[in-house]
Amino acid sequence: MINGVNANLFSTAATATATSVKPAEAQKEFAAFLKDAIHKVNDEQIQANQLTEKLVKGENVDLHQVMIAAQKASISLQLAIEIRNKAIEAYQDMMRMQV
Repeated sequence: MINGVNANLFSTAATATATSVKPAEAQKEFAAFLKDAIHKVNDEQIQANQLTEKLVKGENVDLHQVMIAAQKASISLQLAIEIRNKAIEAYQDMMRMQV
């Protein structure tokens, strides 16, 4: 998960700095990046829930895999919340600036 996030962030940042990007294009790329990240967090939550349901029903699921999936989902959600908090904080700082 962490390696995937780092690779995605660095590859996007490298292409953005190498070429000049118009603000409208950057806004669309940023929106697409956020949408994709939120979908990945949701997918991990769904996978953890499915594995937990299988374990509760008594199906043949390894307890370790269930716990790992649950922790991945939890960490992904915490990361998304912290990123949201930082973005809101940055927005509020910009709104407090005087022109």
